Amino acid sequence: MIHGLYSLEKKIRHRSPEKIRQWRQRYAKPQLDALWAWLTSQAQKCAPGSALHKAIKYVLSHKMELSRFVDDGALPLDNNRCERAIRQVVMGRNTWLFAGSLQAGHRAAAVMGLLETARLNGVEPYGWLKLVLERLPSLPEERLHELLPFAKDPLNN
Repeated sequence: MIHGLYSLEKKIRHRSPEKIRQWRQRYAKPQLDALWAWLTSQAQKCAPGSALHKAIKYVLSHKMELSRFVDDGALPLDNNRCERAIRQVVMGRNTWLFAGSLQAGHRAAAVMGLLETARLNGVEPYGWLKLVLERLPSLPEERLHELLPFAKDPLNN
């Protein structure tokens, strides 16, 4: 079932978001509905409280969020791109034991996560960070969102 969703995505990935949405509504939605029905039936067959039962219930409890891509052609099927981007941060955790302190390690991880987010959004990380550090002291709190790396145009706010 999941393979079918990825096969469809491969066929439609170069189309406009509206065309992708239409294709997903027509072809992916029935596959997704079949997946939810199958998971529901499997949950009823599992021993309550078992690890598999808990896992299936967890997935079913996020059905709305996991189905959102069907109604928005601009959303990807999965978050693999994001997962790959933050892999460096996750892999670096052990290295950060030598960051000076636990708090310093957390700060380093947060900054690296923001820099990766900037990269993912097509924003040059060094320029973005420089801009943030320059503007942050004088920017009112209600406008801080303008500096986020995924803001409409973070380098030209």
